[in-house]
Amino acid sequence: MMIVMLPLYVTSGEPAGIGPDICLSLAQRLDERPLVVLADIQMLKQRAETLHLEVEVIEYQGQQTSSKVGQLYVEHIPLNESVVLGELNAQNASYVLEQLRRSADYAMSGKSVGVATAPVQKSVINEAGIHFSGHTEFYQEFAGVLRVVMMLATKTLRVALATTHLPLRAVADSITAERLHQVIDILIHDLKSKFKIESPKILVCGLNPHAGEDGYLGVEEIEVINPVLERYRAQGIDMSLCLPADTLFTPENLKDADAVLAMYHDQGLPVLKSQGFGEAINITLGLPFIRTSVDHGTALSLAGTGLAKSSSLHVAVDLALDLARQ
Repeated sequence: MMIVMLPLYVTSGEPAGIGPDICLSLAQRLDERPLVVLADIQMLKQRAETLHLEVEVIEYQGQQTSSKVGQLYVEHIPLNESVVLGELNAQNASYVLEQLRRSADYAMSGKSVGVATAPVQKSVINEAGIHFSGHTEFYQEFAGVLRVVMMLATKTLRVALATTHLPLRAVADSITAERLHQVIDILIHDLKSKFKIESPKILVCGLNPHAGEDGYLGVEEIEVINPVLERYRAQGIDMSLCLPADTLFTPENLKDADAVLAMYHDQGLPVLKSQGFGEAINITLGLPFIRTSVDHGTALSLAGTGLAKSSSLHVAVDLALDLARQ
């Protein structure tokens, strides 16, 4: 008896950007588990023509798949308005969100093993009058979980974030003992359960320059962060106290570390992306399903030019499939 494997869904993201371009490159893969792209079929066919790609787009309606190189299974979601390459259109914001809604619904209801996501443009969704902070927050709300953790990874470095898409002015007030406990619990749990790291070693960035320099450059490390970290260390968790972020990311410090916990978005991610941009991936920890993503934006100016690199999407798909096997 043939076992029918649940698919991994891939959202195509902002239609005016490079999301459709890089999704078309998935037609060159041969995976044991089916991949299904969520997109407007006609738009994908037109993009393939623009890029001079020979891709057979097959509408996916739950059938058993046996794809060959050059074939791409697509679940059709109709655009609201036709796409002009590189030009954002708020009328298509609901089309983008429907991709996310379906991918989350299928994962939550057991119709898929998870989702890998192409980039979206947050600004145009908000322009349409829909509050949208990002993929991470959308999936968190859909899944109804109290906290999720954004973690980006390359082959040699994992960086998790205590806060995500916040203005810098709001970061310090958001670093609370409660938040840190929630984030660290998820980070430890998923490093063990999803990445099979039995005893993870975690390095932690201080919030302030020089990790506060004993209170002269800020007291958050003394009053909030280190007391939380001390509790984990007392439980036998291999975790540093706050380290200065400007020296934490040295090869000597990172050589035995399984993950770094940064306090805010632009503290840890520039270092990671400078090391592996285009090969890095975004993983949402704490969800009841697998979600990985590319490490880049919509690159509107590259849409339809053939210059967009699809490597990050392929790495995101590879990791999602690997986590599904585990």
